Parts: sequence; C-alpha cells; structure tokens
Amino acid sequence: MPNRLAQEDSPYLRQHKDNPVDWWPWCDEAFIKAKKENKAIFISIGYSSCHWCHVMEETVFENQECAEILNESFISIKVDREERPDIDKYYQEVYMLLNQRPGGWPTSIFCTPENKPFYAGTYIPPESQQGSIEGMGFKELTQLIAKKVAQRDSKLLENADEIENFIKKPEHPKEATVLKEEFYKPFLTQAKNNYDTRNGGFSQKPKFPHASTLQALMTIDRIYKDKAAEVMVTHTLDEMKKGGMYDLVDGGFCRYSVDERWLIPHFEKMLYDNGLLCGIYTDAYLSYGNESYLQTAREIADFWYNYMSKDDLFYSASDADSEGAEGTYFVYSYDEVYTALEEAGYNDAQKMCLAMDITPHGNFEHGKSVVRFEKEVPEWFADVKIILQKLRSQREYPFIDKKVQTSWSAMLINALFKLGAVDNKYHDMAKRSLDALLRTMFKEDILYHTTLIHKEPKIEAFLEDYAFLSQALLSAYKYTQDELYLIQAHKLVNKALERFYDKGLWNFSDGEFSVKAETTDNTYTSSVSIMVDTLLTLATLLEDDKYAHFAFKTMEYNSYDLGRRPIYYPYMLTQSIRYLKGDRVIKSSRENLQQNLYELAQIRYPFTLYKADGSEEFMVCGKTSCFANTDDVKKLNELITNSF
Repeated sequence: MPNRLAQEDSPYLRQHKDNPVDWWPWCDEAFIKAKKENKAIFISIGYSSCHWCHVMEETVFENQECAEILNESFISIKVDREERPDIDKYYQEVYMLLNQRPGGWPTSIFCTPENKPFYAGTYIPPESQQGSIEGMGFKELTQLIAKKVAQRDSKLLENADEIENFIKKPEHPKEATVLKEEFYKPFLTQAKNNYDTRNGGFSQKPKFPHASTLQALMTIDRIYKDKAAEVMVTHTLDEMKKGGMYDLVDGGFCRYSVDERWLIPHFEKMLYDNGLLCGIYTDAYLSYGNESYLQTAREIADFWYNYMSKDDLFYSASDADSEGAEGTYFVYSYDEVYTALEEAGYNDAQKMCLAMDITPHGNFEHGKSVVRFEKEVPEWFADVKIILQKLRSQREYPFIDKKVQTSWSAMLINALFKLGAVDNKYHDMAKRSLDALLRTMFKEDILYHTTLIHKEPKIEAFLEDYAFLSQALLSAYKYTQDELYLIQAHKLVNKALERFYDKGLWNFSDGEFSVKAETTDNTYTSSVSIMVDTLLTLATLLEDDKYAHFAFKTMEYNSYDLGRRPIYYPYMLTQSIRYLKGDRVIKSSRENLQQNLYELAQIRYPFTLYKADGSEEFMVCGKTSCFANTDDVKKLNELITNSF
C-alpha cells in the first residue's frame, strides 16, 4: 500500500511511495508527532537521478527489517534536495560540522524528537561492515539511536544542543581586504597547481567540469592575453568533448566521470551542468574560433530541447540507471555495433568500431563500451550516430525528472541567448523558453522555485532563482534590446535585495530555514556571485551607483578569502576584476545592434554591454561618458582596447 509520498508532486518523493517505510514529507505534522511520541527523527535527503540514492532505497528502504525499525521507533521524513535546497543546505552544514568533510547524497540525518540533529551520514548499508570507515550499518545504528532517544540519553541531548547552537551562529569573515586586479595571479597559480596536464581539468578522479574555473580562465585570457590560461581552457574543453562524460550520440554532458580521462561517466545528466557548459563552449568558440566548440554547444542545446523539454520548459535531470543497472541505455557491445554497421553497408565496420573505442573487451563493465574518439570526430560519424541512436531506441530510456526549476532553466536560457548571437535558431528558442518560464514561475508578483509542467507552483523562490533568472533577463535585454526584460530584471533584483541581502551577506532563503548563501562555486556557480554580476550590469545600464555599491559591499564582505583562496571563488573573482576595470557599453540604433550580433559577440573585452540609443554609428562608452565612435563594427575591438 502506498505511503504518504503518493500525494506529493516531487518525482523523487514519488519514487519512494511504495517503500514499506512509513515516510512523511517535510511538514509540521511530522515534527509535532515526533515530539508528542518522543521518537527520534530520521531525515533522508536525495534527488531523483542520484545513483546512490537508488542503491540506498533498494538495500535499506525496501528492506522489511530496516523499515520495521524505522516505523516503530522513528518519524521518517523524505526530502527532495532539488525541491527544497534550503533544507538540504542546512543539513549539508550539519554533515560538514559533524564529519569535518563535505557530504553528498543520499544524506542521512538523525535528530532528537525536538528536531535537533546529532548524527549525519550519507549512504549507510543495511549491515555493519567490518573495517568500514562509516562504522555501523543501518540496522545496528537505528536500534542504538532508538534506544538512546527513548531513554533521553543526556549526552546525546547535550551534543544535539551544542550542534544546533553552533549551526545557528553566523560565521563572519575575519577582516576586509582591498580588492585588487592582481587577485587573478594567485588564482592562476592555484589553478595550475590543480591542473591535470595530461587530461585537462582540475582534479584527478572523480572529475567534475568546474565550469566557473574555466569561465574565469577564459576571462583572464581575454583581458590579459595569458597563454597559460588559454591552454588550460582549450585543453580541458578538447578532452571533455572526446566522448564518455560527453554523450556523443544524443548530446549533453553527464554529471562527472569516475576516471581521470573523462571516459567513464556517472551517467545522470543535470540541467545545471549542461546550461553552464553550453555557455562555456559558446564563449570558447567566440574567443578561439574552434568550430568543434560551437558544434558541442549546439548539441547540448539540441539535446535538452529535443529530449528534455516540453512546451518550451526544461526538465531538471535524467537518471544514470535504466533496466536495473547504471549506464544500460548509453553503452554498446562490439557485436551489436559491428553488425549494425555491416547491415548498413559499411565495409570497414571493424576499423570504425575501433575508432569509436568500441572493442570486443570494452572500456566499461561487462565488455560494453562508451563511445569516444581520441582524435577529432570523423565526418562519417554524423551518419553512424543515427545508427547508434536507433540501437538505443530499442532500450528503456532512463527516468526523467520532469520538474521545472527556475534557476537551472535560467542557466540554459542565458547560454541560449549567447548561442543565438551565432545562430538565430537558438535566439528564438531562448526567447520562447524565457517567456514560458516567466508565465509558469512568476505569478501575481511572486517568483517560485519549482513545479511540474502544467501544475501550479507552490514553493517560493530562493536567492538562486532570483539571481540566475535576473541574469537570463539581462541577457535577453542585451540580445533583443526589449526593455521589458530589463524592467523585469530590475524588479527581481530589487526584490532579492529586500529579501536576502544584509550588509554584504546574502541569505539563500528567508523562510523556516534562513540559510546563508554559499559564496564559493561548488556544484554550480554561487548565486551570490551571480547577484554581483546582475547588480553591476544594472548599475551600468541604469546609471545608478547604488547597485554598484551593493555589489562592492558583497565583494568586500568576502574579500579576505577572495584574495587568499581565489580558486574557490572564480566567478566572484571575474566580477571583482570587472568592478575594478569597468564595463564598456556599445551604443547604437536597435537595428544596428540586432544586425551585428555575431560581430559584437566576438568583441574580446568580456564586460561589454549593448544599449540602443538611436545613433546610426557605434559609440564606445563607459558608465558616465563615451570615448569613441565608428561606423565599422570591426573596429570596436581596437577602440575598446584603446579606451583603457
């Protein structure tokens, strides 16, 4: 019989509706019941495309003995971290405090009946495993906790009070540091120290794309003409798109690779990764002229639009698993590909298989292979890709989480506007998607965080939604010169300042969990740094210094760490350089700007905005004055360079 989660909208919560565990969604009723019955609280946090969340469901939450312990002695609460990132951020802080290292998903939190956390884990196997650094298995651990809570163990309750008091105490920076352009130099040093000279990227394994680091390096190269920064960017982008973590068959990037070569992915695909990387590959094409970067950006956009959207709204993620195993949909056997190529009339099927790294022994598990090219993708792959897609079409497609999220959707929309300067198809796609997102998530002057398509949103927006949507709206204004987008961005930024800003510090949420927003770029770019970006853009376009003041106070608040550990703050670093050097605004008629979007997008200076003013020439302006004018769009690069 389904449990309470059957009534929820979240695809992740609904995945657990048939567990024998008597799950509660996050609600006041659950906490009241725990306190009234003196039961410990177990909070399990995950998301629909999380592989280890599925493993824990299979081994623990579908285990009758584990379920009976939970049902008898605990109030068990399931949380979708994508639906409630505020709750997730709070308990990730708890995990970090208790374990002195970052957490992950699934997150397993145990609390007193008063909802004060005292133990935090990630995946916990059902049985205790000898020599395991995680200690006890789920059965033994829950039985011990249930006993101590029932006895009101004084040490446990005392520890829970200490943890809660520590978490609630805000940690402020030690001191402010003067913002300097030179902060980019320690950033370069730190990036070089982390850089994998053989395979690209900034770690060994597992290997994540680090989009913000790549963006910062590209910005540094465009301003300071730094060859080392260019090499780190282009080498990493070249290696990432060879295939493996990048899906050469359908398009789109997987979350990360488990090896150092970007070959074997964790196969889930997340909207935020693909939105950010679509923008990175577009910028890299505009900076370096490599056509393969443009092709990759197009394939990312096409994949998400063709496979992961409906009615111009983007889905949030697809799963790694299908047919009961990880990667089943994505990998190939040598025999099936060889046979399919021969049947299609190719005489050199063996050679083609080897070029795609599809071999009899395989590069993945059980003799299967992930498609990859060590060298450039050959022309024949365009036709072979259709054959590979046909083989995939006979398999079960991984589960798609059809949640629409404001922040993640805005990341891809922002990238589509950039890509639209090269190919108008994506300009139109960006406008349709942005308008659909606003219709769906901005209702009666309230911005919402997430919903399912054709359902009314319920969860109000967090800082990241205001930040990334404002950024997308300002991109929309840049590439369309439609002032309605600028007005909407202005309104959202003002609302974000009102709700989340406090003397340089930004909160992620202001509801039951008032959680401090992250300033480091972790899973994706910090929403605080995106707010700095939008504030600086508004300050220039509206000629209003108060927005620059809020941006400066934010950077000043974080300046001590920004100056010493800039590698953790790549996007804020780029905004601090922008603040110090200043924006450049290209002013001309709307028609002139629209007809020259591609040439304007190739301007090397990264902090360049556009503003229609009726002039028939192109004028190069700062925030308060103009420096030069020309009727030749190709001279703008030189004029901007000479304006410093």
